[in-house]
Amino acid sequence: MSPSPLIAIFGAAVLPHGPSPSLLRRIGYGWQAAQAHPGAQVLCSGGVGRHGPSEASVMAERLAALGLAAERLILDEESLDTLQSAGAVARWRRRLGAADVVVCSDAYHVPRIRLLLGALGTPSVAGPRLPGRGGAGLAHWTRMSLREGLAIPYDLALAIAQRRRLAGLAPTAS
Repeated sequence: MSPSPLIAIFGAAVLPHGPSPSLLRRIGYGWQAAQAHPGAQVLCSGGVGRHGPSEASVMAERLAALGLAAERLILDEESLDTLQSAGAVARWRRRLGAADVVVCSDAYHVPRIRLLLGALGTPSVAGPRLPGRGGAGLAHWTRMSLREGLAIPYDLALAIAQRRRLAGLAPTAS
């Protein structure tokens, strides 16, 4: 029997009144992936942004409320951006011996995540998503898609340059 994948939910903003629509969508995608892979650990990634609590803790609380067992949840509350989250995911996948990573995020975000994971030597597959814009408004979708277009080459260059450190293969400088 092959090892289970690691399910990774990538964070999005926590607003003053609670999780953003993007974070709620990503939690939903993670829940669907957890149902499809009942033996898989679920890594919730995202630190405290402009408003607390951490994105990871909001994800874990919502998933637990849906019935996901606490022992399946891993919280990465240190990562503050996609590149840091990709590094955490790469390290956890290796630590757990997971076959690959099921990436749970919005469709505009998944290509960058998968490129970063690939640069870190971490196989991945796109997780469940809603079709089209996934319920995101056109203005938000357009803004985020443009941001991704700029972030991809920047983050990919950083990931390649820092791959050993990000993936936990080299000691960090003190």
